[in-house]
Amino acid sequence: MKWLLESEEPAVRGMVRRDLLGEEFGEDVLEGANVRALLEAPATKHPYSKWTGAHWRIVSMVELEVPAGEPRAVRAAEQVLDTMTRSREYGVPVVNGLARRCGSIEGNALAACSLLGLAEDPRTQGMAEGLLEWQWPDGGWNCDKRPEAHRSSFHETHAAAWGLHEYWRATGDTAARDAAVRAGELFLEHRVFRRLSDGAVIDKRWLLPKYPPYWHYDILQALLVLSRIGLAKDPRAADALDELERRRLPDGRWKVGSPWWRPMGGNSSQEVVDWGRSGPNEMATLNALRILKAAGR
Repeated sequence: MKWLLESEEPAVRGMVRRDLLGEEFGEDVLEGANVRALLEAPATKHPYSKWTGAHWRIVSMVELEVPAGEPRAVRAAEQVLDTMTRSREYGVPVVNGLARRCGSIEGNALAACSLLGLAEDPRTQGMAEGLLEWQWPDGGWNCDKRPEAHRSSFHETHAAAWGLHEYWRATGDTAARDAAVRAGELFLEHRVFRRLSDGAVIDKRWLLPKYPPYWHYDILQALLVLSRIGLAKDPRAADALDELERRRLPDGRWKVGSPWWRPMGGNSSQEVVDWGRSGPNEMATLNALRILKAAGR
């Protein structure tokens, strides 16, 4: 925490004080270099462009506590809402009675728009209604159109759960809250990262925390979502919490595995923010500490 309190990003310092120390936030996040980069980045042709598009930037904005109503953030969110609304006009494929829709897209957008003060916008409401309609019986979402696909995708589910949770917090919609909890139950049923059949690790990459996760699933992001929903103390999360603690460095911090983003100037997966590609990572460390506190550890 001492290291995080010395961060050059005001949002990080404020979140440590509020979430870990129980103090006043006391920071102007708009003065942060990362927040400025996210707010001032030029608009891309499509908001889903990885990772400079508005879709990804508004998610990072709310994770860095950009306040609701901030004009530049709202403009970016408006672009996302318009695109999401148009995309639903083409309909959603249904195969074997299951809607094939990438819940991560609506989920991330729903969370960000709810936190930016746009929860009452009809377009935001439409995203929430869509996620409720497309949720699979096991509690998640999946865009895999193959007929044999009959289980939800963890990648497509964690953001949808977060989005519905934030929409409930903003509107009081209990159906959204219940759907988020059902999604959390899907993760807990698998003890966050294990197969039901034999308890083996589903994907070893899930054990390596990354930041930002974008739409990718790993134990850090899964536990963060579970902690937000209020399920971090469930005994079925214990294996993942143990693994998260094992990943802690001797100096108390956490680092990330090979990140999904590239610095600006490359050909693909560029980012307007330097989140740190090696060494201890501020956001991974902050989120890990938040999780452990929520879990009573």
